[in-house]
Amino acid sequence: MRVWLAQLRKGLVEPCVLGALRQGEAYGYQILQRLGGAESLGISESTVYPVLARLAAQKLVLVREAPSPNGPPRRYYRLTPAGRARLAHMTLCWQQVASVVNELLKEG
Repeated sequence: MRVWLAQLRKGLVEPCVLGALRQGEAYGYQILQRLGGAESLGISESTVYPVLARLAAQKLVLVREAPSPNGPPRRYYRLTPAGRARLAHMTLCWQQVASVVNELLKEG
């Protein structure tokens, strides 16, 4: 059962990170805070940062560095138009899949 849940969570990280960035530019810790309400997804720093790097490589997010009041510079992430389009497509797919799965799992 744990393997199934881990795979389900793994597939949801990207749309959740993109969704968190819909609210506007953020650095890694802020993204984690935005995802904080999704504790059941098990998203942590070790999950988010590789996804952010992949999204940047795919040109779905832009990255900029800015000085931090404490420590090394912060990397800020924001959605590109392609990232917004990907999020819209993922949202539509999720709604369709969730609707079918909810119907199949409904009792009665």
